[in-house]
Amino acid sequence: MQLLGLWLWLSWGCAASQSSSCLSAQFRRPGDFILGGLFPFGKDTVNLAERSEPTLLQCETLFTEGLIWALAMRFAIDQINNSSSLLPGVTLGYDMYDTCFEPLVALQPSLLFLTRSGTTGIGVLCDYTDYQPHVTAVIGPHKSDLCLVTAKLFSYFFIPQVSYAASSETLSDTKLYSSFYRTVPSDKNLVEGMVQLLNHYSWNWIATVASDDEYGRGAQALFLNVAGNNNICIAFEGYIPTDPAEPGATRQLENTVKAINSANAGIVVLFAHSMAAQALLQHSIRMGLPKKVWVGTETWMLSDIVISTPNIQNIGTVLGFVMRTGTVPGFQEYVAELFSSVEQEEFCQRSRELNRLMNTNVLDTHCQQCGQVTLGDIWPTLQVATVQPVQMAVYSVAHALHRALGCNSKSCPKTPVKSWQLLNIMNNLPFEMNGQSFKFDQSHGTNTGYKLIFWAWRDGTLTHLSVGDYEQNLYIRNAEIQFHTADKKEPTSTCFRRCQQGQIRRIKGFNLCCYDCTDCPENTFWSSSESTSCSQCPQHQWAPTRSTLCHNRSERFLFWDEPLALALVTLMALTAALSCVAALLFLKHLQTPLVQVAGGGRSLFALLWLLLQSLSCCLYVGRPSTALCELQQLSYALCLNGCFSTFVPKALEITLVTEFPRCAPRLLRWVSHGRAWLLVAASILAQLSLCFCHVHLGSDQLVADYKSLPREVLLVCGTQSWAAFALLHGYNSCLAFACFLCTFMVQTPARKYNVARGITFATLIYFVIWIFFVLIFATLKTVLRAVTQIGTILATALGILASYFLPKCYILVFRPDLNTRDYCQNATEEEPEEDRQ
Repeated sequence: MQLLGLWLWLSWGCAASQSSSCLSAQFRRPGDFILGGLFPFGKDTVNLAERSEPTLLQCETLFTEGLIWALAMRFAIDQINNSSSLLPGVTLGYDMYDTCFEPLVALQPSLLFLTRSGTTGIGVLCDYTDYQPHVTAVIGPHKSDLCLVTAKLFSYFFIPQVSYAASSETLSDTKLYSSFYRTVPSDKNLVEGMVQLLNHYSWNWIATVASDDEYGRGAQALFLNVAGNNNICIAFEGYIPTDPAEPGATRQLENTVKAINSANAGIVVLFAHSMAAQALLQHSIRMGLPKKVWVGTETWMLSDIVISTPNIQNIGTVLGFVMRTGTVPGFQEYVAELFSSVEQEEFCQRSRELNRLMNTNVLDTHCQQCGQVTLGDIWPTLQVATVQPVQMAVYSVAHALHRALGCNSKSCPKTPVKSWQLLNIMNNLPFEMNGQSFKFDQSHGTNTGYKLIFWAWRDGTLTHLSVGDYEQNLYIRNAEIQFHTADKKEPTSTCFRRCQQGQIRRIKGFNLCCYDCTDCPENTFWSSSESTSCSQCPQHQWAPTRSTLCHNRSERFLFWDEPLALALVTLMALTAALSCVAALLFLKHLQTPLVQVAGGGRSLFALLWLLLQSLSCCLYVGRPSTALCELQQLSYALCLNGCFSTFVPKALEITLVTEFPRCAPRLLRWVSHGRAWLLVAASILAQLSLCFCHVHLGSDQLVADYKSLPREVLLVCGTQSWAAFALLHGYNSCLAFACFLCTFMVQTPARKYNVARGITFATLIYFVIWIFFVLIFATLKTVLRAVTQIGTILATALGILASYFLPKCYILVFRPDLNTRDYCQNATEEEPEEDRQ
């Protein structure tokens, strides 16, 4: 007898008990099966009861559903093994494992059954043509999330995997999941039927909710796409947690119920598994959500967990689609006979013998819950359970094996079969079961159509009433549906909303009825109720958000009464006062050696220009004009030049004496005494010519800036030509740099006044201030632009006063004993170095 390995894999959640009995051992039958025995539940390494704390009823329901799937698989395999025509002479072996709804748990048996036959190692090869894995095919699991984890893995090894419940459209990608098959339609077929149902009743304003898992996200995304193409508007779309006991789940469910209520949609489409759906419906009842029409799927519509929710009949009308499946003849009798055999000692003795033969070193294979299950526990679920897809999954593999082995009606040749050989056969070969013919389509799925189910309550008892059918077109028996409305007629749920003043309708997608009310943004206004867009305000006006008219902009500049302006004016007055005080001291001591060595009358001239420079700050305060803008840069450059021009003769004089002693006697007369004024005048004339060039090339002009401030028009003096700006102020920079070079290396003999140090620090401070000024001035476009210019002017004036004039004033007032010809000897009066040698 030839033996083949077939892994049958199912998935359910928690269990209600922890004991075991002879039924447990029957699910571990090694016997003549090459892969061990049937092991439906395995070790609960991740127990759902420990994770999500479900009710006892939820545990029992999940366990019962899983047990029924296991029994359906065993029933199908026993039918095939007892068949004289499908696989004559061949016995299928099988193992079963519980996935516990956990991908990690699902991977454990996955890796076990990918191992090379007869070993515990997985071969890593470039070519798997001759690779013989532990199993020939995989049945299950039932959840899309788990199939997405395992389908790529089995596709890599070319092992057929047939799921009996995974419906995610993502799994239809045959390039990515080449060996994945399913005996149920994909969610794409389901959502197309839902859209036809909504269109049938003209419901185009709906809410849609999905569980936050692969099934929910994928189904809702498909639904939104198909609904959008059929002019169905989505009032609300959201997700609910798959595990109601996880942190924050209660708040998320409550927020979802509130959103559904505020959306004012009478229809709710729900894609979720039983526990997530039950949690949402329970919160809807508790929070008093008005009755709705709930459109669902068989993942929760047929679940005892949902039906057992207190006051579930108060949620409204429930309509949904379930797969159209046929009955499985003999299955209920098979289950009844199996449970009656459990009570016989012969059955239990055989089970204990099989239990001792089972190897549990790799994965513990005890079914610890089976011993507490009775036929009465599973019989209600057995009456409504959908088991035909499970049987179809097993038969699809069996028929592929029949073709791969080359079997006839009497026997099968003893030919080795590799898993990959089944793939092409399953793609093209129809298979029969219970007198019906089935075939996988191009996406490796089957579409047997759907039934439209209505929850009919009669005397407090729920009946799943079939009220329509859908395969490609929807047929509904309207007379059999009684809605929750007073007249038992279908409610209306259309997309009709009134936007408030200042709001426009923003169309979503291509559906004219699907829109959001969007506030008009700043500087736009709503002109009429028929407007589809917000009108732009004129440049001289502004508008707040959600406005119906525009307002005139106010002017913005540096006002005289602003605190910042008052502070700057105060600082300006202080700087002007210091200049005046210094000038009076210099005038009083004009003939003293210290004032003479500092430049004499030229120092008074420099202080006068510093005073004018300080007073020029008034040009930057108040409403600017074109004339003021033209004067601002000119006054600053000219006043600063008047000060620096007085430093030039003194700097040249110091350089000639210290660096060029041989030429000093001949040249000093051109830079000292009366002729020094010629240099001052020449410098000022040069600056005046540059001022004319600045005006000709492009002086600063008044600019009205409507973009920098949202509600005001900014009046600033804008630089028209940076080349003219650089030319105007570059000359002063050259003078300062020349003075700095002439004085920064000069060393004065001990006990002598160092007049060069003041010039050095004055010019150095100027350069530091201007580096920061240029960087800030070039980027600012607000009122701070004028503040920056005022700050630069005052900082420059104060820097020159502090470094050049105030030290001399200190000597004049507090140290008159140093104001002597010996201490303040003029450079022109010193003996050249060659004469002193």
